[in-house]
Amino acid sequence: MRNADVAIIGGGLAGLTAAIHLAYSGLSVILIEKKEFPFHKVCGEYLSREILPYLNALDLDIFSLKPKQIQRLKFSTSNGNTVSSKLKMGGFGVSRYTLDNYLYEKAVERGTKVIQDTVTGVEYYNDNFIVECSEGVEVKARFVLGAYGKRSLMDKKLTRSFIQKKSGWLAVKAHYRCSEFDDSLVSLNNFKGGYCGLSRVENGNVNVCYLATYDSFKKYKNPDGYKENVLYTNPVLKSFFENAQPVFEKELTIAQVSFEKKSQVENHILMLGDAAGLIHPLCGNGMAMAIHSAKIASEVILDYYKMEKRSRKYIEASYKMKWDKLFKNRIITGNLLQKILLNPMLAEASQNMIRKMPFLLPEIIKRTHGKPVAA
Repeated sequence: MRNADVAIIGGGLAGLTAAIHLAYSGLSVILIEKKEFPFHKVCGEYLSREILPYLNALDLDIFSLKPKQIQRLKFSTSNGNTVSSKLKMGGFGVSRYTLDNYLYEKAVERGTKVIQDTVTGVEYYNDNFIVECSEGVEVKARFVLGAYGKRSLMDKKLTRSFIQKKSGWLAVKAHYRCSEFDDSLVSLNNFKGGYCGLSRVENGNVNVCYLATYDSFKKYKNPDGYKENVLYTNPVLKSFFENAQPVFEKELTIAQVSFEKKSQVENHILMLGDAAGLIHPLCGNGMAMAIHSAKIASEVILDYYKMEKRSRKYIEASYKMKWDKLFKNRIITGNLLQKILLNPMLAEASQNMIRKMPFLLPEIIKRTHGKPVAA
């Protein structure tokens, strides 16, 4: 039996950031991740600058990774009509392969113990948790953070309501070489049944990540068939793919995605990042939200240790309240935007409106992003 103040299930952005924050503050932390670092993940790989003050406070130097500085957004409808805007806050283009590995190394450096294993069960008893792993390791902790992503076997074990429903979406990610793509641009492009984001990352590759309805995808035998028959119908995407070369033989990752409502606390486990709630990728803010959720979870746990009179019930309610305040309206806006942009007539109409009133696009972007995260 291993003991820790906090056990974290999952080594993505949220889990690693929470590990760094809590270990940096003097708590003992054990993080359990089934994969060996580094590895690729489905992700748009665009990180909003809103999170920079918080990363700086944790003494994390994202500039050491040499991310691309992204300052503009271009959106195209399925027939190739485009509209663009400057991103007031801007962001960074950095691959999850590089960023997650950097955070992993920092977490270990700060004292986090990392176990490479699969969690098979979590039991809550007498105000403590026992986390069981497939290799027989058990971890006893006062708090457990669930940071294992969009969909997991853990969701089934916890009988979370959303996991009972079949996912209607697939996310596909690949990297391409393309000398003609603008380093400062994030490009969002509609096609029938989904949308595709393009942006440059630190090593010069262009990250291609698209979200497609399962019904539209299943008609084709593989991603190549889908790309040629569906993505190519958008002239902007067709031009990109005809002038780009894939870095790897196959797509890096393909994953099911669910946008069903999730609970931020499940069986007393505080859920972080995509395990707590998923904003539509078209909003380009999932990475920042994952990191920010780690901050608020870490803070409520640290409050518990500073003021032990605060009950677990208070800690859980405080986390949920803060999560809702920060993210609930962003997710609602993301849901609304998706409905508009996946309807060809509404997408064209909204784009025409933005052309006539260009101030609308920055305002829409603002509603899916937050203010700079105070340290």
